[in-house]
Amino acid sequence: MAKQNFFIAGTDTDAGKTLVSTGILEWGNRQGLRTIGLKPVAAGCDETAEGLRNSDALLLQASASVELSYDQVNPVALLPPIAPHIAAAQAGRSLSADRLAALCRGSMMKPADLLLVEGAGGWRVPLNEREMLSGVPRLLNLPVILVVGMKLGCLNHALLTAEAIARDGLRVAGWVANRIDPDMSCYAENLATLEGFFRAPLLGEIPHLAEPTAAVAADYLDLRPLLN
Repeated sequence: MAKQNFFIAGTDTDAGKTLVSTGILEWGNRQGLRTIGLKPVAAGCDETAEGLRNSDALLLQASASVELSYDQVNPVALLPPIAPHIAAAQAGRSLSADRLAALCRGSMMKPADLLLVEGAGGWRVPLNEREMLSGVPRLLNLPVILVVGMKLGCLNHALLTAEAIARDGLRVAGWVANRIDPDMSCYAENLATLEGFFRAPLLGEIPHLAEPTAAVAADYLDLRPLLN
């Protein structure tokens, strides 16, 4: 199969991007695909003997079948769990879409069948006073898999995000419903509303998981509509 590259965007912080990303990687591994997961910038890291490490990036690294170094998976690691441009400024660093895209391109040259680039926060997270993180998938021309955190307010977040993606000249290739609120009222009706508005295929519904793991998430996903 031809190499398939996607950007994983969320409707908000904690929508479940990493759970879905690692689930997709695990799904691909089960199909015998060579998989890679990247997180070009991560704010909210732990100080370790090896340097700053982000838990989401570590999960991506562990879930992929193609072995990459941590710095290849997450080339820009920032300590505090705050907006990346603020964390970078506090560290005396600068972020740019061009630089992050270039860092991704290096890893994208590795042989793989399925490669994911996971964002940070939502679609319009700032990188600096002029650029947003959404500039990275634009530069890489990546189709988007949108993770919708299913909770009260998700319709507005999801539809506005999809509009912004389209305005940036990219397409939502598929979407995943991740039930982050187990007590969400009218879940089925909200899901049906999104299915009515989105033209892209629903790639899976992940229920609220007491112990969310890539292996469990993969059981609820099916990327065949995108890979055929």
